[in-house]
Amino acid sequence: MDLHALVDDIRSWGRELGFDAIGITDTDLGEHPAHLERWLAAGHAAEMDWMARHAALRARPERLEPWTVRVISARMDYRPPDDDPLTVLEDGTRAYVSRYALGRDYHKLVRPRLARLAERIEARAGGRYRAFTDSAPVLEKALAEKAGIGWIGKNTLLLSRDAGSFFFLGEIFTDLPLPLDEPHGDEHCGSCSACLDVCPTNAFVGPRQLDASRCIAYLTIEHRGVIPEALRPALGNRVFGCDDCQLVCPWNKFSKATREDDFHPRHGLEAAELRTLFLWDEATFLERTAGSAIRRTGYEGWLRNLAVGLGNAPPDAATLRLLEARREAVSALVREHVDWAIARQRAGLGGSGGSEHAR
Repeated sequence: MDLHALVDDIRSWGRELGFDAIGITDTDLGEHPAHLERWLAAGHAAEMDWMARHAALRARPERLEPWTVRVISARMDYRPPDDDPLTVLEDGTRAYVSRYALGRDYHKLVRPRLARLAERIEARAGGRYRAFTDSAPVLEKALAEKAGIGWIGKNTLLLSRDAGSFFFLGEIFTDLPLPLDEPHGDEHCGSCSACLDVCPTNAFVGPRQLDASRCIAYLTIEHRGVIPEALRPALGNRVFGCDDCQLVCPWNKFSKATREDDFHPRHGLEAAELRTLFLWDEATFLERTAGSAIRRTGYEGWLRNLAVGLGNAPPDAATLRLLEARREAVSALVREHVDWAIARQRAGLGGSGGSEHAR
């Protein structure tokens, strides 16, 4: 079989299935496993214990599936069309949701598409396959970098010269000895440090070194407990994830709007009001986030994040009334953040008398 011709077909099939780039690499991840070990040893994984638990599998793809000799890496763009994220960030009354989570959960779309691509390859060439998208211990960015999809930038995200960073990654492990693509080589960030400088919580301890315990994406999604009070003001109105280090990246002027309708915003979450979202009961939350990545934070985490957002919102009597009215109806974890928000709103409205004024 002409494997070079097969790779051409794989790229064509991938495009038909919605993938915007395809690259192929082997399983040798070079210095990336050592970088992972240093990151874990420094405690930068915060409470994400699974990162250490499966570190050996992440470092060696062939340990996950012993028959693997090649990895097909795929990119799918997700940036919503006609989106204006900066306007939302600058409006303290609105909730900022990371742009990747505005539409359908990518796990539900990308992985099935990869499985369909694997089926087409198998029908043509036989072989063994397994598809992933953030669904197993895989160093996705490292594999994509070596497959020529992009390079890992100073903000730890994969960057592409022609697509920025607003995209998802997925992989197909295979035992076919497909021809390899060339990596980009050296990263192309130069002396730019915009992403490092803009981080609201100073989560970057250096280029390509992120302390998850200070990262807003971690705090609002993966973290299940109390958000440290010292960091709450820096969260602003970011209630699910954070895109700041992407929004300032010069390479994102080349980002592409998604071709997938499923990644378009749902339920007006691209610019919803904080107060409106804080009024959702759990049934409404479950209904409006069905099939959405936002489900990962859970209803309690959602209310916790919104309470912080309301505490950072412009002082307003209606906001204070809402916080006070909801205080007894939420969990102890959420109430701790609501009390913080009430104190912030009262101070902004002129001290303790703000509550009486609000009534």
